[in-house]
Amino acid sequence: MYVEVLSASIDDKPLIQRMMELYQYDFSEFEHKELNEHGYFGYPYLDYYWVEGDRYPFIVRVGGKLAGFVLVSQFTYIQESEYSIAEFFILRKYRQQGIGKLVASQVFDRFYGKWEIYQITTNTIAQKFWRNVVGEYTTGKFTEIAIDDSDRQGTIQFFDNTERIS
Repeated sequence: MYVEVLSASIDDKPLIQRMMELYQYDFSEFEHKELNEHGYFGYPYLDYYWVEGDRYPFIVRVGGKLAGFVLVSQFTYIQESEYSIAEFFILRKYRQQGIGKLVASQVFDRFYGKWEIYQITTNTIAQKFWRNVVGEYTTGKFTEIAIDDSDRQGTIQFFDNTERIS
């Protein structure tokens, strides 16, 4: 299967916005979010991905078909981190096929530096996925950190891919 990770233009924002609702729906079992009065979960930070220089939106296509999105930002929990996966979504029909791992690797290879990926405590599926992906991508050279403060409780994988620059 041909997998593409494409930088999202402002014209792609409605696509991500609609897929974000599917992502938030999937995620609602972990955070128990409620729909707003208009029947949407909403995502208050999406507009910033086209106006702030430290946010990077991507569309994922598989065989030319929409398959998900990735939002990368430079907002991090660990002080020395440079990049984080803010949101990562692959449509259910494309899961369990190695596509997410391929997408993550392509995204990591676009930005060399110190990365972190955060998962909430209740999302054990994401924790397992990211341990596997980061473990394979770094050949086991990553650190896992537990975070438990007033704002967040979860796990962070931290790694530096600078050495991968050819």
